[in-house]
Amino acid sequence: MEKLTLISHDLCPYVQRAVIALTEKGVPFDRVYIDLAAKPDWFLAVSPLGKVPLLRAGEHVIFESAVILEYLEETQPSPLYPADPLARARARAMIEFGSAILSDIWGLEIAPTREVATAKIEALRQKSARLERELDSGPWFAGVRFGLVDAVFGPVFRYFDLFDRIIDHGIFAATPKVAAWRAALMARPSIRNAVVPNYLERLERFVVKQNGYLAELLLKRAA
Repeated sequence: MEKLTLISHDLCPYVQRAVIALTEKGVPFDRVYIDLAAKPDWFLAVSPLGKVPLLRAGEHVIFESAVILEYLEETQPSPLYPADPLARARARAMIEFGSAILSDIWGLEIAPTREVATAKIEALRQKSARLERELDSGPWFAGVRFGLVDAVFGPVFRYFDLFDRIIDHGIFAATPKVAAWRAALMARPSIRNAVVPNYLERLERFVVKQNGYLAELLLKRAA
């Protein structure tokens, strides 16, 4: 078995996907953190897109989180995709949907005004309504079996631990199944332990640096 090393950033949700998948599979791996604001030369030499995560498998480097997840499914035990082709295709589609939600979350983090933030919150509310229709009976996305869709949405929901503290967004007010799924994911050890211990404080500092509407709310709370 080739030694696996995950090149990471402490806030990256795409890194967290890979960490959760590796943990759920019980696969040992090393984790190396880099500063994306000051990317080391060795990282730029092996990362075609200059992004994390990267997975080193022996002498080989795999980039892009979706590709890393697929590689882990093909080479490691304890599959997280369903066996049925249609169910597997649905899972892949929902993983892409999770990435679209992350885009809206990013837009909320950097929103320069209340109006822009409100528009992003509405977009997230609509996506939450779509998730409500897609969810099974729980506790996980497809029912009783934890899968890759759950691994992807754990990092998505983690952002709301901060958002809940600073803004009355109401994104999950009309989606009880999504709210229950979020709670189950946040209690899952592989998801809780996918980030550094002071993740929330680091995320708060990151949002403040964006100088947007949420930064303004955070600074008002601290005053």
